[in-house]
This record gives sequence, C-alpha cells and structure tokens, in this order.
Amino acid sequence: MDKQTIVLVQTSWKSVEAIAPQAAALFYANLFEANPALKSLFKGDMTVQGKKLMQMIGAAVGQLNDLEALVPILQGLALRHDDYGVEEKDYQAVGAALLKTLQQGLGDAFTADVKNAWASVYGVMADVMIAASAKSS
Repeated sequence: MDKQTIVLVQTSWKSVEAIAPQAAALFYANLFEANPALKSLFKGDMTVQGKKLMQMIGAAVGQLNDLEALVPILQGLALRHDDYGVEEKDYQAVGAALLKTLQQGLGDAFTADVKNAWASVYGVMADVMIAASAKSS
C-alpha cells in the first residue's frame, strides 16, 4: 500500500465517521440487498453491530501505516468471523457493499482515486483474513 492510498482512505474515512450510524445502516442494507442469505449470520441488535463495524473499520484505517500491528488484528477478526459462519465467498459481497456505502456516504468526494484506494485497502485486508481462515481450517 502506498502512502497516497493510505492518505486517501484515512482522509475520506473522517467524513464517514461523521455519519457513522447512517453509514452502518447503509452498509448492512447494501450487504443484505446483494446477498440476502448473509442476514442469517447476524443474531443481535443491528444498531450495536453497526457501531462495532464502524469502530473496527476506524481502527483498521488508523493502523494502515503500521501493517505489522494491523495484520494480527485482522487475522484474529477472521477467526471470529469463521465462528459466525462467514465463508471466503462472502468477502466479495462485503467489499462491494463497502464501496457502495462509501459512494453513498461520500457523494462527490467518492472520486475514482478514492474508490481505487478503498478497493486496494479492502483487498489487502480481505486477503489477510481469507489466508488466516484457510490456515486455521
């Protein structure tokens, strides 16, 4: 990940954080629209789940300059997601829902460069999580 990618993601995330509850609701609406079967993986209060999601993304975005610290966090997250029933194929739907949510939340600020930066960062994170899941199986 190059410095410009990190800056674009971290800068745009600040705007998303300002609308975190709405962004979380949009994310899950987008995710369940794209893949309704994933809804069965969520058992609790979706408002609480959305808050956890926003905190997790914020923490990950904040650690982009320190991948050595971020990778073990993502690996642990992947193992927890395994316990919830998340499968490798689900990461694609999550990535698409994330990008759609960012587009909705950021509006005109969701430029091609911002989109590409987020896609790159999510790709790296998903790859780390998928590898951790595969290794634990």
